[in-house]
Amino acid sequence: MSYIDSLFGLSGKTALCTGATRGIGQTMALALAKAGADVLLVQRSKENLETYNLIKELGRNVEIVVADLANDKEIKGLTKQITGPKAEGGLGYNIDILVNCGGIQRRTPAENFPDQDWDDVLQVNLNTVWILARDVGRHMLASRGGVTGEEKPTEENPRGRGKIINIASLVSYQGGLTVPAYAAAKHGVLGLTKALSNEWASKGINVNAISPGYIATDMNEALIANPTRSRQIMERIPAGRWGSPKDFEGAIVYLASGASDYVSGEAIIVDGGWMGR
Repeated sequence: MSYIDSLFGLSGKTALCTGATRGIGQTMALALAKAGADVLLVQRSKENLETYNLIKELGRNVEIVVADLANDKEIKGLTKQITGPKAEGGLGYNIDILVNCGGIQRRTPAENFPDQDWDDVLQVNLNTVWILARDVGRHMLASRGGVTGEEKPTEENPRGRGKIINIASLVSYQGGLTVPAYAAAKHGVLGLTKALSNEWASKGINVNAISPGYIATDMNEALIANPTRSRQIMERIPAGRWGSPKDFEGAIVYLASGASDYVSGEAIIVDGGWMGR
C-alpha cells in the first residue's frame, strides 16, 4: 500500500450518501468511489441512474436505496432497512461513512415566507440530517464496539473509525438574503455536528461538516441569473470565480479517510476565500 493510499484510501469501506444525483453530492459520491469505497445512494426513485452508472464504471459496488428525504416516516426506517440482517428483510450493510448532502432551497422575503416552505426546508435540510446521523451513529457505535478511541482497526473495533460528514453552508455563519428557513437549518446542521462530535469522538466516530460557498449548481440558478446579485457575489470571492462541484473532491475524501482521524466537530469551508474577506 502506498503512503497516499494509507492516508486517503477507502478500500473496504461503505458510504451512504444523500443528494448524490447531481451537483456537489454527485461529485462527492464519485470521489469516495474513486478512493475505493462502495456506495449506497439514497434517492426518491431508481429512475435516475446517472450516478449509479458512473460508480459502476469505476468498478465499485453501488446500490440505490429508495427513500424520500421529505418523508419523515421513510427516513426513520431507512437505517434499519439498510443495516438490518437479510434474514429479517434488511440489506445487511455495515455503514462506515455517512454523507448528508441532500437539501432544498426556497427563496422569499422573510415577511412573506410561507409556512409550508419553512416546514419543507427544515424537514429536508435539518430533521432528516439529524435522523440519519442519529440512526447511523447508533449503528456505527454498535459495529465498532462502542468504546474505542483508536484510530486504526483493532480486534475490538475491526472497522476503524466511522465518519459522518454533514453538508453545511456559508449561511451556517451568515443570514443570507430571502432564505430564512435555509439559514436556520444550516445553522442547526453546524450545531448538530459539534454536539454529536462531543459525544462520539471518544467512541470511534468522527463527525464533521463541509460548508460550501457560492457554487455553480442548480440550487443557485436564481442567483446566477440575477445580474446585480451575481456581480456582488463575484466581487467578494477572492478566488475570482464561482465554485465548482469538483472543488469538493479533496475535502470529502479527507474527512472520510484515516487522514482526518483526529479531526472532529469541525467544518471545512470551501468558498474561494469568501469568509476571509
